This record gives sequence, C-alpha cells and structure tokens, in this order.
Amino acid sequence: MRVLQINSVCGIGSTGRIASDINDYLIQQGHESYIAYGRGNLKNYKNTFRIGNSFDNFTHLIKTRFFDMHGFGSFQATKKFIEKVREVDPDIIHLHNLHGYYINIDVFFDYLKKANKPVVWTLHDCWSFTGHCAHFDYIGCKKWQHRCGHCPLMRKYPSSLFIDNSENNYIRKRELFTGINNLTIVTPSKWLEGLVMKSFLKEYPLEVINNGINLEVFKPTGSNFRKIYALEEKFIILGVATAWGKNKGLDYFVRLSKTLNESEVIVLVGLKEEKIHKLPENIVGIARTNMATELAEIYSSADVFINPTLEDTFPTTNLESLACGTPVITFNTGGSPECIDESCGFIIEKENFEELSIKIRVVKEKGKLHYYDKCLQRALLNYNREDRFNDYINTYLASLIKGRVQ
Repeated sequence: MRVLQINSVCGIGSTGRIASDINDYLIQQGHESYIAYGRGNLKNYKNTFRIGNSFDNFTHLIKTRFFDMHGFGSFQATKKFIEKVREVDPDIIHLHNLHGYYINIDVFFDYLKKANKPVVWTLHDCWSFTGHCAHFDYIGCKKWQHRCGHCPLMRKYPSSLFIDNSENNYIRKRELFTGINNLTIVTPSKWLEGLVMKSFLKEYPLEVINNGINLEVFKPTGSNFRKIYALEEKFIILGVATAWGKNKGLDYFVRLSKTLNESEVIVLVGLKEEKIHKLPENIVGIARTNMATELAEIYSSADVFINPTLEDTFPTTNLESLACGTPVITFNTGGSPECIDESCGFIIEKENFEELSIKIRVVKEKGKLHYYDKCLQRALLNYNREDRFNDYINTYLASLIKGRVQ
C-alpha cells in the first residue's frame, strides 16, 4: 500500500509529529509512505517533499491578511504539487491540516474529485467547516452550522486585518469539500465528531481515532529535574503548551500563583523567553522543547498536571502526563476531558478557578501515588500510538476496498 500524507508541517508540532510517526510506522510495516508538507525545511528525512517555498507561504499570508482568503493562495505551488502526486501515484491520500499558508484548496480539491482516489481526512480542528476560524468554542459561535458571515474572530488565526470574507469562504469550502466519492473523515475526539455531524461535512463516513503517544518514551522517568531547579521539596503544578496564550489558560496559572504557599510551585513548559522574564517568582518558566525524553522527565517530576485550556480538540499533553503517572486536571472544554476519569484526575467546569484550586488541593492531600497506577493503566489501554496507527491502517484498507467496489 502506498500512502501520501499532506500536512502544513512535518515532524514538529502535534500534527507534524502525528504525520511523521504514521509515516515511520507504515514503512516499518512494509508499506510505502510519503509526506508532503507546507512549511519548514527538513533534513535527512526520507520520502518527504515540500509544497512550494517560503515566498509562496509569504504571498499566501498576504492574501490572508488583506483579503481573508486563506486556502486560496499558493496557486502555482499547488499545481506543481499535483504533478508530484501524479508521479507518486498513491493508493491512499491522507489529509491533515490544509490551513497554514501553503496549499490552494480550489486547485487541490478539483484534482481530488477528478483523481477519484480514496481519501482519509483527519480533522485536528474546525477550520474545514467554517468560513474563517480554526476554533470557535471559546466564544460559542454557531454560525458555521448554517452560513458564516460577519465573523467575530476575523482577527484570530488565520487573521485578516481588513476584509471579512468569511461568508464567501464558507460557501466555497462547502462546494469544494463535499461531493468526493470515497472520503472518510477521522476526528481525534468524540467532541469534534459531534461538531462535524452538524456541519456540511456530515455526508461523509465518520470515525474517531484518538491521538496516540510513544509509551516507550512517555513513561515514568527518573531525572535530576527537581535538583536542577531547586524544587526537591516542592509540590509541582505543571503546565505544558506549544504556544501559550489566553486560550491555553496562561492567565489561570498567573492567578493561581498568587494563592500558593512556599511549599508549592508552578512549572510552565513552552514559553518564549520574553514571557519567562515576566513571570511571578513562584512560576518556573521553561522554553519549548522538541525533546520528548526531556518532557517525560518533567511530567514524571510533577505532582499534578493542569490543563486550563479554553479550546482544544484532543490535547496530547494530557495523554503524555497520564503515561508518566501524573494525574490531570482540565476544564470541560472541547475534547480535553475525554481522556480523564475520577481515577486519574478531575474534569471541572470551564473557567471555574475556585474549583480548579480545590481539586489541586485534593490531589495534594491524597498524593500522586493515589492516582499513579490508574494513570498508567489508562494510557496503556487507550493511547498506545501503535494501536492507533493500526486503526488508521484499517481505515486505509476499508477505503481501498470501498474504492474497488464502487
């Protein structure tokens, strides 16, 4: 089986790592696998090729910022990419994030409909069925269920500075993204599946395949992390994100820092240097790291992992914490609570700071060991990435069979 995956990035970020991990697993299992990506430059990574170049990304960015036409730039880059797709001649085309300033969805979906190849599309957010945004849960917008327009999130990613083209984008996406003969949509969470079922993509078969993680890396891991940061006797409250901001709950950690006693400390991973220098004294800021082993050491050193996200599809940080034996407390937002039950953490009402503080105290009183075994068990049973990759292979095979029957 020959599989081509398409994503905005490869090997970095959550979606980029998912794509590259699937690629590696397919090759390991004897399949032929390729990744096409839109941004960044890879070295020493086999069977990958970039769609366009940095100039193409820039012109697509300008088209987005000035005209709110994200997904409708990169015309020539996409034409050239389709030539490469014909050369590879994949049996399965697996789409991930098509937003990210790199591909023309008009040109590309015209090709998909004519090529009539089996397509699997993993939705990592909501961009595919809105007229503009990738997430709308934070403000409770429901325009996407009928027809976008007068977008309240025009300045949010993918930001437009002047023009609101959300109504036209919605109409064009609905026309382009529907009517493919053999397309299966995959969502990482039941929450996102529920949204898709209310969107114009509801005509397609839907599957839920949770994100998986590498349990050989994310596991209880000894280290000198506490000693390095002089936290040997501290109760560590951990937060991890690739990009911190209001939607990831950074404000809640700052607010929480004002309530801690001397035996407690917050550790935040993934911060930019300028933010680290502005943190309160009882918050230890650590820059972003792509070293999974280092993350596993930090998760393992923490007493509790807090994820006060205000919008998320199915955060892998929750899974990584569980796999390292650390209980998770998260807001009831998006797909974030789906990996948690009372045995390994707490789900609390969105934006309820008082309840967040109370549950942290509960974990401290009971101790991490009270949750430890249940955390490991839940990660092992549900989030082993090889199990999830096999789910994808089964989806590919089902799509191939369907294509032969049609």
